[in-house]
Amino acid sequence: MRKFQDKVAVVTGAASGIGLALAERFAREGMRVVLADVERDALARAEAHCAKIGPKVLAVVTDVSKPDSVEALAQKTLDTFGAVHIVCNNAGVGNPAVPIWESTLADWQWVLGVNLWGVVHGIRTFVPILLRQAEPGHVVNTASMAGLISSPRLGIYNASKHAVVAISETLHAELAAIGSQVKVSVLCPSFVQTNIADSGRNRPPELPGGELNTAEAEAFRLFLRDLLATGLPPSAVAQRVFDAIRDEQLYILTHPDVKPALRHHMEDVLAERNPDLTASLVSQSAAAKM
Repeated sequence: MRKFQDKVAVVTGAASGIGLALAERFAREGMRVVLADVERDALARAEAHCAKIGPKVLAVVTDVSKPDSVEALAQKTLDTFGAVHIVCNNAGVGNPAVPIWESTLADWQWVLGVNLWGVVHGIRTFVPILLRQAEPGHVVNTASMAGLISSPRLGIYNASKHAVVAISETLHAELAAIGSQVKVSVLCPSFVQTNIADSGRNRPPELPGGELNTAEAEAFRLFLRDLLATGLPPSAVAQRVFDAIRDEQLYILTHPDVKPALRHHMEDVLAERNPDLTASLVSQSAAAKM
């Protein structure tokens, strides 16, 4: 895409973090912005904030894990603005910091429901609309470096983000095969200043369990919070996403200092060598603090 003025962008997970930064960046470009999030109060605050940047802002309470909620988001967008050009499937949550064999089925349902099914619902709902419009469009799926390197205690999160990378690559290839003007990016950041370490606040009440209140689990949560606090500001990530949309770039790696760890991991795969994934996490941590 080259023209953004008065185009329509939909961002899920837009009440905070990367999603809010994306909404701000699009509003500054003169776009009409639809903010979607499951947190009603935070979404209202985000809407008021973005309305000061660009007046054409719409907030829609959305649970991306539910297909009818995403379909309602699309319909509200079309009813209000008549089109959609950029879709950022950005909503995401973290998993309880436990070994993968201790993860409950409810943990799997919750994390995959948001991180994976949220992207699936976004693609199934919005891509047909983008294709019918027969004009430039873009889909941005938020994955993570955890979609490229698997670190301990993030098993469900790793699984969801690897799936998002695979889906994005597939969508890119399929759209290219038909010569579509709709392009795809997959965002793979390392540590960013967000509150994802505390995403359990949005866990649905019908899914029991959640964070274990053990000393070990709490220590890992504090470790993640510290890493996130030293990460990139969301505004920097949003600018990288905007540049990738403009340049039609599939992979968005926001942390260059993590690339050596990624390269080493890929070399492990090619050499059929057992990886030291704990070291990979440490490498990411060091890069985030630079």
